Amino acid sequence: MAENVSTEPPSPKNIIIASALAGVVALLVLLVAILPAEYGIDPLGTGELLGLTALSRDQNPFDEQTEIHRSDFVEFVLEPFQSVEYKYLLDLDAPMVFSWVADGDLYYDMHAEPAGLGEDYAESFEQGVAARQMGSFHAPFTGIHGWFWENRSLNTVLVRLYSAGFYQYSTVFRDRGTFDRTMDSVTD
Repeated sequence: MAENVSTEPPSPKNIIIASALAGVVALLVLLVAILPAEYGIDPLGTGELLGLTALSRDQNPFDEQTEIHRSDFVEFVLEPFQSVEYKYLLDLDAPMVFSWVADGDLYYDMHAEPAGLGEDYAESFEQGVAARQMGSFHAPFTGIHGWFWENRSLNTVLVRLYSAGFYQYSTVFRDRGTFDRTMDSVTD
């Protein structure tokens, strides 16, 4: 048997209360989430706490470059206590991805020298002992950026470097001297 359900329209008092509650919730959402995420305005401090203010920062994921994209592969055989330094000429904020892999532990120093200032202004970013390292790098200034590897063992070690980025050329610094390597662009 069907029950009689009476549906009465809400009273004006209930409509006013529901509208006021919806307005309060909308104001809270505006203050807590929308203003911090969209405009960087954080009156309650919740946007920073929740990590929403980072969304408002003007960060365009597109990063145009002036150089042509290149890729490189090079390998070096390091006899006991030999070293080699290999660097790329990169413009300010030029990106590069890399992987170097050795068949034994090597001392390494990832560092750079600002263009025109020389070794006295070299900046080291990471040093350690490892058999591999992978990552990405954005040049903090225009200059030569790369690695120094040293074999501190009694074994011969082969190190292979793979990279891709917006560099112009590379330079090898070794006991036999210094020489530049030109590379073809990916489009050549």
